[in-house]
Amino acid sequence: MKQANFTEIRNHAKMYFDIVEAGESVRVLRNGKPIADIIPITADLPSWRRRKAQPLVLDGVSISRMIIEEREAGL
Repeated sequence: MKQANFTEIRNHAKMYFDIVEAGESVRVLRNGKPIADIIPITADLPSWRRRKAQPLVLDGVSISRMIIEEREAGL
């Protein structure tokens, strides 16, 4: 995360917003203390796409693995 004081950001706003647009956050300092973070906005995705998919697990074995084993066993 980049850090800059308010005056630096005001004087070079385009450069800092280009950094944010590229995906990096910028922390704004006043008198050496953080007062704000400028963070990139994530793309609007449907709620079901925002979360990473987690494998379904039953008794410590993924359900996908169970299905594959059943198919291989001919069940």
